[in-house]
Amino acid sequence: MTEAPRPPEADGSTGRDASATAREKFHCPACGAEANWNPAKQSLVCPFCGAESPAALQTRGAETVIVEHDLAVAMRAIPDSARGWQAAKTSVRCQSCQAISVFDPTEVGGRCEFCGSTALVPYEQVKDPFRPESLLPLKIAETRARELIRSWYGRQWLAPNTFNAKALTDTVKGIYLPYWTFDAKADAQWTAEAGTYYYVRENNKQVRRVRWTPAAGALTHAFDDELVCASVGVDGTKLRRIEPFPTDTLVPFDPGYLAGWTVERYQIDLVAAAERSRQQMNAELERLCGQQVGGDTYRNLVVHAAFSGQTFKHILAPIWLMTYVYGTKSYQVVVNGVTGTIAGSRPWSWVKITLLVLAALIVFLLYAYNS
Repeated sequence: MTEAPRPPEADGSTGRDASATAREKFHCPACGAEANWNPAKQSLVCPFCGAESPAALQTRGAETVIVEHDLAVAMRAIPDSARGWQAAKTSVRCQSCQAISVFDPTEVGGRCEFCGSTALVPYEQVKDPFRPESLLPLKIAETRARELIRSWYGRQWLAPNTFNAKALTDTVKGIYLPYWTFDAKADAQWTAEAGTYYYVRENNKQVRRVRWTPAAGALTHAFDDELVCASVGVDGTKLRRIEPFPTDTLVPFDPGYLAGWTVERYQIDLVAAAERSRQQMNAELERLCGQQVGGDTYRNLVVHAAFSGQTFKHILAPIWLMTYVYGTKSYQVVVNGVTGTIAGSRPWSWVKITLLVLAALIVFLLYAYNS
């Protein structure tokens, strides 16, 4: 997924007129109104007259290449040429969940897109954020997202009976989340004790024992686009459940894809994201090494890994986020904006859970009685 990076100009820039790009608007070719990115049609569409501008992004996107950046170099210094949104943006911070949302200047709403709070304050950045160089265009249309959410509602058997009626479904929002992706080659050496089951007879019973023997090995593994989300506005557990995003379909960054949509500014910086990525890679290496240990089980697995060829990208990935209220609590449902995978939280009906436990207990007692 890597392409040769374009050599920087003598002044450290990428050769593009960033200031000119930032002033560009995406005007409708028919009526002149500002066009928005339409996921259903995969083009810029005028919300007033419906005219499409399908060729605009194809022409503009050719100006940028997707580059895998050297992680060691970037950890020392991030150039100013990699900062900024390439378009006029307004940022606000939610005082409730602390998410920083980036809007088109005319699109700022009165509520936080993530938690629904009205406690929004202007956010002035000390420096422009590290600019995403690639993104995944939103493909799931809002109508499809609502269908997926309604279907998800219907599968929540242990929710209260009034769940469908009282949950508010009119707050579904399309949002681009910040992600870091990391690549690396890992050479790992491991040692462990492999266990083999055997059985002995004690007190007229078969008892399982384990015979332990030393084991060791090595493996090489290539990590490609290990994802670390830089959002604080969406629950990380839910995001992991709707991943992966198909990063093999990334397109070069163009602000036109974001026209009319909200973007969350990253709040997990490159250093913290790299540390989290290393933790994820180490956990995966431990799992892979564990698979190499022979026998029926293992213990005392120790893995020593050396990493090389470490690179990263900063990308944007789209989701549909629905924040709904049931009773006095707020819940989130998240839909992958490319694949349609869904995850969410819901209230529980303790009456239904109690009845289910009682039913299971009755079945168990009847089975035991008839045995």
